[in-house]
Amino acid sequence: MTFDAAERFARLRLARTDRVGPVAFRQLLDRFGGAARALEALPDVVRRGGGHGFALPSPGEIEGELERGERLGARLIVLGEDDYPEMLAAVDPPPPLLWTLGDADLLARPCLAIVGARIASAGGQRIARGLAQQLGEAGHVVVSGMARGIDGAAHGGALPTGTVAVLGGGVDDVYPPDNADLYRQIVEQGCVVSESPVGARAQARDFPRRNRIISGLSRGVVVVEAELRSGSLITARLAAEQGREVFAVPGSPLDPRAKGPNELLRQGAILCEGLADIEREFERPRTIREPAGDATFAGAPDRIEAELVERVAALLSPTPTPRDELARAAGAPVGAVAAALLELSLAGRATLLPGGLASL
Repeated sequence: MTFDAAERFARLRLARTDRVGPVAFRQLLDRFGGAARALEALPDVVRRGGGHGFALPSPGEIEGELERGERLGARLIVLGEDDYPEMLAAVDPPPPLLWTLGDADLLARPCLAIVGARIASAGGQRIARGLAQQLGEAGHVVVSGMARGIDGAAHGGALPTGTVAVLGGGVDDVYPPDNADLYRQIVEQGCVVSESPVGARAQARDFPRRNRIISGLSRGVVVVEAELRSGSLITARLAAEQGREVFAVPGSPLDPRAKGPNELLRQGAILCEGLADIEREFERPRTIREPAGDATFAGAPDRIEAELVERVAALLSPTPTPRDELARAAGAPVGAVAAALLELSLAGRATLLPGGLASL
C-alpha cells in the first residue's frame, strides 16, 4: 500500500501527538480508518474521555521535521506502507513510523541482532565481530544499537555485507560521540533507523523503545556479554515476548559479564558458540507475519456514552486488566469498552498496553 502525501503527513502528525503511543496510534487507525479522520475526531474523543487542554502538534512542526529529514537525505516509512519491515509490523504494537538513513532495503532482508555489554572484554568483542562477519557472509543483516563494546564490534564485522543501527535519538544523533566514524560507515554501507524525530537527542527513556525495534526487526537476538541488569537482557526479554529466538554465548562464571548470557541459558535460551548453532535453529520452518486487521472496535457505536466511559474508568486499577474482562464487568460489548478505553487513554486517565490490556 502507498499513501498519498496528505495521509503520510497526517500519520506523522498523529504519531507526534501527546498521549498517542503505538497502541493508541494503531487503535485510532482501526477505529477511524485513517490518520486524517482520526486527527479530526481527536479533540472530541479527548473531551468525551474527560480530558482538558489537549493540543495537536502544529502543521508547521510536522513540516519542520519533514524538511529536516529531507535536508539530511533521510527517508520516512510509515506503518501500513509496503516498505514497512514485515517483521516489525508483526510486533504488538509496531512503531507508527521509522526514519531511515542509508540503504533501507536492508530492512527487508533476514535480520539477526547481536547485543551485549558496553564495557566488553577483548574476547567478547572478537566473538561478536567474527559472528557478525559470518552472519553477513551467510546472507543475514546484523542489527544492533551502535553502543560501545559488543554493539560496535558487531556493526564493524558486518559492514561489508550490510548492517542496521537502531538509535534512541534521531537518525542524525551520533551517540556515543566516539562512534562518529562507525556511524559514518554505517550510513554509507548500511542503514541507520530511528522512530524519534530528526534532530532529537537520545534520552534515557528512549533506549528501551530502541531495544524493542532492534528485536522487532530481527528473527532472533544473540547476547554475547551482559550483566544481569542491562539493556541487553531487556532486548532479549522483548525478543522472547515478540516470538523471536534468543541465543546466548556462554562465558566464564568468574566474569560478571557472563552472568547475563548464562542466566538466559538457564531460562531456555539457545546455546550459541557460532554460526552453525544459529543456522540449525532457523532450518526449522517458521512464519511471522503482520496480524490481520484488528476487529477490536467491531460493533462499537460512533459515539460512546459518557456513562459507559465513567463505568469503565471506575473498573481500572494499577494492575493491567484484559479488555474482555473489563467488558464483562461493565456489562457492555468489547468493541464499546475498547472505544471507551481509547478515549480514557487520550484524556490521560488510562494506559493502553500491548495484548489488549489496560491500567490506570
